[in-house]
Amino acid sequence: MTRLQINGQTRDLDVSDDMPLLWALRDELGMTGTKFGCGMALCGTCTVHMDGASIRSCVTPVSAVGGHAISTIEGMEADPVGQVVQRAWIENDVAQCGYCQAGQIMAAVSLLRTTPAPTEQQIDEAMSGNICRCGTYPRIRAAIRQAAGHLAQGGRS
Repeated sequence: MTRLQINGQTRDLDVSDDMPLLWALRDELGMTGTKFGCGMALCGTCTVHMDGASIRSCVTPVSAVGGHAISTIEGMEADPVGQVVQRAWIENDVAQCGYCQAGQIMAAVSLLRTTPAPTEQQIDEAMSGNICRCGTYPRIRAAIRQAAGHLAQGGRS
């Protein structure tokens, strides 16, 4: 039995220790917001947070996350920074096809938690591992800048 802390809830799973967290989330818990992209930690589509830091759930075994707080895109609606980032995403019409957006949002939230007023270079570095096949990078940057500005003013969603 594997015990996970996901979005503030304790979940017990009867899965193999080497099962990737992505499949535990999607197949075992029905949390399909986190997407499968490449399966090799190269595209960022499967990004979730472990103790607030971005990780790639497609290559992270469930055995590596026990005792850590895991947050997924489903948990961002209850997260103050996640709320601000999601609102900025909507206001900047970031999503085109939308497939990569959960991973993009998770990476942006992680960035803004550690670097509340990021420079363009810091945004590019933090987001560089997240691929958007539709090429919405300018809107992603604009949304991150907007969210950072909103957070700097003490705003919530």
